[in-house]
Amino acid sequence: MSFLEKLQSGIILLADGAMGTELQKRGMPTGVCPEEYNISHPEMVQGIYHDYYKAGSDVVETNTFGANRSRLTMHNAESRVAEFCRAAAQLARAVCPSGKFVAGSIGPTGDILEPLGPRTLPDAYDIFVEQAVALAEGGADVIFVETMMAPEEVEIAVRAAKEKTRLPVVATMTFEMGKAGLRTMWGVDVPAAVQRLTAAGADVIGANCGRGFDDMIAIVQEMRPLTQLPIIAQSNAGIPEWADGVPVYKETPAAIQPKAEILLQLGVNILGGCCGTGPEHIRVMRRVVDQYILNKKFSNEEK
Repeated sequence: MSFLEKLQSGIILLADGAMGTELQKRGMPTGVCPEEYNISHPEMVQGIYHDYYKAGSDVVETNTFGANRSRLTMHNAESRVAEFCRAAAQLARAVCPSGKFVAGSIGPTGDILEPLGPRTLPDAYDIFVEQAVALAEGGADVIFVETMMAPEEVEIAVRAAKEKTRLPVVATMTFEMGKAGLRTMWGVDVPAAVQRLTAAGADVIGANCGRGFDDMIAIVQEMRPLTQLPIIAQSNAGIPEWADGVPVYKETPAAIQPKAEILLQLGVNILGGCCGTGPEHIRVMRRVVDQYILNKKFSNEEK
């Protein structure tokens, strides 16, 4: 079955955890270009993919979160978008088990779009097209547009991927709880996000990153009644604390287990992690998902 066919059949999919913090654990220094590691350290990147699949992930994201022309200018690598994206997808494809999926990761440009900023909407569209097309050429099964804050940017990214590839698109925004409730840094609340992501054509909507699993539970509680689309939830392992210049995340695999159970009960269709979560977190989530499916099966049989 295809990615969307599995979701439409009611199957709950398990995504992966973090990429950046895993690269750091394996020796990547801070300040370097993570996406360049697809070329210079392919064994490290592919090892992370392999470990997530082995831990039980059904969907693993490519190491391409910042592999767009705008963000790569920070590393003088803006001409290497297609190279980085194709390599990342090919590395994942080579270790992807049968029946599992490769998700092409697309993050924000890092720019402020017009009329508030200098980046024009057509430019942003072209930036996202370049990345999405290269990920599709490398063998991605689905595009994950993630960690978005501004509604215009996520809409353009979704539209670029939908119009220029034949792949399904998952779109997530990042919310934090404040005095006004759950909002992105650009002030987008959950109802507005649902409306705009749906109108943009996303096949799956949801949230990633953020402050931890407790906030993610609140997000899904608010989002689930507002949409019939599949929902994805990929939370950070809490708020990082810095130790010797390295971020340390406090939500352990054991700590997130009951919270993962709640997310499934609330109606999440794709569960995963973000910053600070690793293969051990995913291994715990695999057990949670399998037990939830088993309990649900027994419950239905009893009826």
